[in-house]
Amino acid sequence: MLDRLRHFIVDVISPEAPETRSFDETGCKLAATALFIHIISLDGAPSDVEIRKLHELIETRFGLDPGTANKLITSATLAEGEAVDLYQFTSVLMRSLNDEDRLRIVEMMWELVYADDHVSEFEENVVWRAADLLAISSRDRIKLKHRVGSRRSAPDPAT
Repeated sequence: MLDRLRHFIVDVISPEAPETRSFDETGCKLAATALFIHIISLDGAPSDVEIRKLHELIETRFGLDPGTANKLITSATLAEGEAVDLYQFTSVLMRSLNDEDRLRIVEMMWELVYADDHVSEFEENVVWRAADLLAISSRDRIKLKHRVGSRRSAPDPAT
């Protein structure tokens, strides 16, 4: 079992990952999606609204069709289940993304936290730890939290 985990970690972080994988499976999209899976799984099984929000974010922000998004989410769920910490995912993102893109990842994490209209201290703590590992300042993390939170609490103009 340890060998399998070691091979998985090498596959995820290795710059010479096999080119037969699709949708950036060994890079940013997989790492970010695994973080997202971790966030929505913190308070038990993800709710339908959290799953819908995850699909929406993956499809729109990563520009994936629903089938490819499903494959990515499946792979990320497996990766997250085998992960020992957040670092194996955040390190991939740190190597591959610029400051602005890492801010977007943290914003997406907040969107998932707020998806079910309940923010737990566990969710806040994981976003804080991930943001810290992504070199996002506390000020920026809190600013993103408030921005996403205010969008969630704003009345819907369509109603």
